[in-house]
Amino acid sequence: MSGIDIEPVDEADEELAGIDDGGQTIEVTPTDSVTEEEERQTIEVDPSDEDIPGPDYVLYGGKGGVGKTTMAAATALDSARGGVPTLVVSTDPAHSLSDTFETDVPSEPDRIREDIPLYAAEIDPEAAVEEGQAAFAGQGGEMFGGLEGMFGEESPMDSLFGGPMPGSDEAAAMQLLLEYMDDDRFERVVVDTAPTGHTLRLLQLPEIMDTMMGRIVQFRQRIGGMIDGIKGMFGDQEVPDQEADLQDLEVLRERIERLRAALRDPARTDFRIVLVPEEMSVLESKRLRQQLREFDIPVGTVVVNRVMEPLSDVTDDVEGDFLQPNLDDCEFCQRRWDVQQSALAEAQELFRGTDVRRVPLFAEEVQGEGMLEVVAACLR
Repeated sequence: MSGIDIEPVDEADEELAGIDDGGQTIEVTPTDSVTEEEERQTIEVDPSDEDIPGPDYVLYGGKGGVGKTTMAAATALDSARGGVPTLVVSTDPAHSLSDTFETDVPSEPDRIREDIPLYAAEIDPEAAVEEGQAAFAGQGGEMFGGLEGMFGEESPMDSLFGGPMPGSDEAAAMQLLLEYMDDDRFERVVVDTAPTGHTLRLLQLPEIMDTMMGRIVQFRQRIGGMIDGIKGMFGDQEVPDQEADLQDLEVLRERIERLRAALRDPARTDFRIVLVPEEMSVLESKRLRQQLREFDIPVGTVVVNRVMEPLSDVTDDVEGDFLQPNLDDCEFCQRRWDVQQSALAEAQELFRGTDVRRVPLFAEEVQGEGMLEVVAACLR
């Protein structure tokens, strides 16, 4: 990767790129000159018109700010353009899918494009907790055999923990994610995960929830015979169907088990670590891979984002030239390239045997479907 020929750029125009209404072509300034008098050059992105082969689930993880949302959005867009009904969902509390797609993304899965089967959702765990959608949210939910109303305004979880159960927001996100990944409407689900620490806690939840589920089922079975007597103490309150409640818990437990099996199956799931070519990012990505191994979750792909190299070195699906760093005359660019070269070499050694894909550093912000198509071409 060290032998890269890059044409120098003398000066930059204030407006580097524009995207047309169709989102399929991108106007960029030629790399040999960027003055206002020069004509702009059109970049043609070869869109995917066939089924994009790949796993059922694609999860992007890594530290904050490395471009996970961009990669997830580009992957989902490319998949949907190939005719695969695709959902892209964000579990990051600081959502940015809406900004990336330049459209409002709802909190529940909904179609955001009419011409292609592209769906999106930004999970709002706090709303899920408040609405009682999560099994361990601490609000609502008939987990305790009809005892909820006997605590007054507070739920049993509120009474036990002095508020919603610790980690209830992440549990809410996990339960909704389970629901979406089980939805027959989608053939592929792409997940934009929260930064590393939150993601690891999310991945721990199937084990934690499964353990708690077993305890709750046992608790429900033990107190089943006591409920009528307790009900008499608090008046004639209708007790819900115990068997139906237990069946609901068992259904959730089975769903958790299916998710756990899917995450561990490389044929169905590709967990992709996103990093930037800097030493700290590489080291954190190494730790993330080690921690994923503890969950028996294989890493199928590593995406190195913002690499200072020509787009033509990465993909043949984009015709034309993008504005590139001037490695000949720009000392700052040269030093940054040296830093990247060192980090890239370390990443290649650490992730030997793993599919490593590179996405160049763009002068333009990666926002809107035009630029997402360019990123998607790099990820194919």
